[in-house]
Amino acid sequence: MGQPDFWQDQEKAKEASQEVNILKEERERWEKIDKELNDLAELAELVETEESKEKIPLTPPLKRGEQNLEKEIEKKYLELEKIVSREELATFLPEKYDSGSALLSIYSGAGGTEAQDWAEMLLRMYLRYAESHNFLAKVLHIHAGQEAGIKNVTIEVKGQYAYGYLKGEAGVHRLVRLSPFNANNLRHTSFALVEVLPEFDKAPEISIDPKDLRVDTFRSSGPGGQYVNKTESAVRLTHEPTGIAVACQSERSQAANKEQAMKILYSKLYQLELKKQEKEKQKIRSNVKISEGTAEWGAQIRSYVLHPYKMVKDHRTEIESRQPERVLDGGLDEFIESFVKNYKAKP
Repeated sequence: MGQPDFWQDQEKAKEASQEVNILKEERERWEKIDKELNDLAELAELVETEESKEKIPLTPPLKRGEQNLEKEIEKKYLELEKIVSREELATFLPEKYDSGSALLSIYSGAGGTEAQDWAEMLLRMYLRYAESHNFLAKVLHIHAGQEAGIKNVTIEVKGQYAYGYLKGEAGVHRLVRLSPFNANNLRHTSFALVEVLPEFDKAPEISIDPKDLRVDTFRSSGPGGQYVNKTESAVRLTHEPTGIAVACQSERSQAANKEQAMKILYSKLYQLELKKQEKEKQKIRSNVKISEGTAEWGAQIRSYVLHPYKMVKDHRTEIESRQPERVLDGGLDEFIESFVKNYKAKP
């Protein structure tokens, strides 16, 4: 970056700058961890010294109401253990776009209002997960249901390793519960599909000819204030060669929405290219024709059961939780960590 011709190639310069910023942030995180560990060791040594003198633990407590120093050390230790565990998890994410941000979409399955309500429950779950991990989550486009819930939604999750953590959430999620929309309160099963893509301004593997794009504008739906709802600021892009359509309504101007929609389109085209490559590999390995269509809908990855018993089970890693309310409130760590560390797709 110190070279005089560094900024001549704007694209490479931008990539290098982003990489440097990521490395700086990583170094700062570890320096902070190191400092806090040293401070903790000093406190622990102080307690050991006091105990060796057969004295009562230090009082008054250290800035924590009635907690004594030992409890303060234990609490700080558990906090640091959690932080280090998360840094360790990042070492299991070496793939190209794992360290970047993510685009997460949720689509309600068959079942009308029930499925749309389930899709909205999943949206809340991922927004709470992002919030608890200091990711910046933003709804880019949402298609609300007629009675309740949502038909589909796309959110941007910005933060380091957001894609790496969330990519294992892609697939079909099943909910079993007593229906709040049925007068007889019968048990109902709902499905929703989650799609997770890496986010980038422009994928180097993908090129888009402007002539292949159809641009439509429309009024934003749902909450967003008078300006958003009364002007045609929302943008829909259709890539005519593939038929892929994306939309964005989160920004206040058409230009900003179009720019954001282009990011989504690059991600979807990148995913399409990966699927084509994978199909070719499978044909070579098995010499069996791969069927077209929505095979993803059969790949149920997780079940959330609220009745007749309470359980969340991941069908790939066999991880289970008896606290579905906590999971639906964003408590996904045990599922995500197990997938990242242990899961290998079946051949």
